[in-house]
Amino acid sequence: MRYVVAGTGGVGAYVGGRLAAAGERVVFAGRPAVLDPIARGGLQVGELGESGGATTARTVGPGRFACARSIAEAARASGSGTAGDDTVVLLAVKSYATARAAADIAAAFAPGTLVVSLQNGVENVARIRAAAPYVDVAAAVVPYNLVWLGPNHVHRATGGVLRLERTARTAPVAAAFARAGLAVEPCDDIRAVQWGKLLVNLNNPVNALSGLPLRDELAQRDYRRVWALLMREGLAALRAANIVPARVLAVPAQAMVRVLPLPDFVFRALAGRIARIDPIARSSMADDFARGRPTEIDDLCGAVVRLA
Repeated sequence: MRYVVAGTGGVGAYVGGRLAAAGERVVFAGRPAVLDPIARGGLQVGELGESGGATTARTVGPGRFACARSIAEAARASGSGTAGDDTVVLLAVKSYATARAAADIAAAFAPGTLVVSLQNGVENVARIRAAAPYVDVAAAVVPYNLVWLGPNHVHRATGGVLRLERTARTAPVAAAFARAGLAVEPCDDIRAVQWGKLLVNLNNPVNALSGLPLRDELAQRDYRRVWALLMREGLAALRAANIVPARVLAVPAQAMVRVLPLPDFVFRALAGRIARIDPIARSSMADDFARGRPTEIDDLCGAVVRLA
């Protein structure tokens, strides 16, 4: 199979880099600021628990993948439209860019092309289908935090299992992810998983406003209280809509809202059971906020408001 990774932020670079390291054919489509360094020097893919130095990261040489400045160019580079075309588009752009990217995919790829959304939020599949009605869309939920340690180095800073919507066409994708060392679980109710992940992601704006790495933020009870209140509100809306969110952390969301406000010394004793977090981990929203870029807050907090 051939993979076009549309969007080369942390998620796109990490998943695409792992696939390329495993020998899959990968084309990255994204911004020159990200693509130029990896096209020249390759891509380093680091894992949870590593020190973050270049010597401990898996290096994928620039000859192992291709880079394109647009989705249309990526389609040509991948050979899309040729006989036996088996291209899969992994969509990893920010949620606010989904409609534009989906329209570009519709223009560049053949009808029936499989598009897998690796994005945050619960509304992107509908946006893709509206802008690109002739492609085949499946959702995935990426649980881990990714940070850039340099222009060529993306690092996975938390753990978790990637959930992929189970369809006949996603089975080969799940197999490729597994061969690449990406822990993956096919899922029948991906919508429940998306909502479960969204409840976790309600901490993203809290982390962005705190200005702290995730581990330092979560060490402070007041920040945890804010996150717990956001989750309580989300759970209330979900109950009213008869939606049961799936568990995406070791502790269900219904229990998290009770654990998060506990005193610091109690929370510290429990935190290791909930999630492992590198000291360098931070939300991508924190990076966007610090750099004055648009954020995904409307796709996280806004989704709860719209549901309510």
